[in-house]
Amino acid sequence: MFLVMAAMIISSAVYAGGYQVRLQGNKQTGMGLIGTPMRFGVSSMFYNPGALSFMNGKFGVEAGGSAIFANVIYQAFGSNYTARSNNPMGTPFYFYAAGKLNENITLGMAVYTPYGSAAKWNNNWALKFLIQNISLRAIYYQPTISIKLGDKLGIGIGFIYVSGNVNLTKALNYGSNSYVNLQGSANNYGFNAGLHYKASDKLSFGITYRSKININLKNGNAKFTVPASLSSMIPANNQFNSSLPLPSNLDIGIAYQMNDKLLVAAEFDWVGWGSYDTLSFTFKNNPQILNNKNPRLYKNTFTPRIGLQYVFSDKLTLRAGAFYEITPVNKDYFSPETPSLNTFAYTLGASYKPSKHLSIDLSFLQLFGMKSLMSYTPANVSGYYKSNTVVPGIGISYHF
Repeated sequence: MFLVMAAMIISSAVYAGGYQVRLQGNKQTGMGLIGTPMRFGVSSMFYNPGALSFMNGKFGVEAGGSAIFANVIYQAFGSNYTARSNNPMGTPFYFYAAGKLNENITLGMAVYTPYGSAAKWNNNWALKFLIQNISLRAIYYQPTISIKLGDKLGIGIGFIYVSGNVNLTKALNYGSNSYVNLQGSANNYGFNAGLHYKASDKLSFGITYRSKININLKNGNAKFTVPASLSSMIPANNQFNSSLPLPSNLDIGIAYQMNDKLLVAAEFDWVGWGSYDTLSFTFKNNPQILNNKNPRLYKNTFTPRIGLQYVFSDKLTLRAGAFYEITPVNKDYFSPETPSLNTFAYTLGASYKPSKHLSIDLSFLQLFGMKSLMSYTPANVSGYYKSNTVVPGIGISYHF
């Protein structure tokens, strides 16, 4: 049973829908995390590679990051017991650089962290057998080519290499000092392709597809601390393999320039969480006892977004946005390591241009995970969860 729980913990940390918030550009974050239909320069390598070829100047660079402050409150079903997580600050970042090979072809390189969550609960809280703490960091490296086909249409594709690692600890039900620590690293490949079309001076469209990437954990380290009487059945040191699918994404967006100052945008993001049906773990030592398969039964999700941009002056641009995200998690297989709930979010943003070529970009995102009754049936536990996440961000972009 404890290994079933451990498998669930690793997978959910990677796939927490509430933290798949695409913090890969502060301009886009300020507009409700919308980027598919806009030409926002080198950060288009993530949001829509087809728009990259329309960047200003011959060379551009952009870098930035965010600080994630997330906490979760748990209340046991049928009880007054409550607990609150004390998560460390998350620090996702991004870096983009691109240059025009000629008038129609642009080449670029992107490095970003779309998964980088962490969760920490009190070591002695009621569900310590499900999770005590976890940290995850995945880094994406994406060389990109974008081709402009006339003044209206651009297409682009990026090759993605993913490198990541995870570290988690949870208690075991074999005494006060029994626990397991699991560490693993993995890498694999995928792609990101996009098309951008500017139908008129006012109207533009975009569509982006990011492929599913299977993250294959091989020879991960499992360290068990258990009573001596169990050491023959549960080796202190073991290795495990597993395969975890990062789902495909399809984003479709539209933007309309209402007047010289106001831009309005909407985007619809589909995420193929349904590919996450079952998680299997294979152990090197004592596989007859430790190997297991665990149902997840995630569902595909659809997120609508709206955003506004207002050019206040030549130096100052203001932004705002909102979105509603439905959790992909099956309510009968829910765990508190990084809880994914139905979430409403609003965003704010601003860019200040001290010069023609330099922009300082600020963003603010707040997510409200709505209170929900969830269960993890293999452990026969149920409770109410709600969450609040605050994400300030800052970035700098430069082109010439």
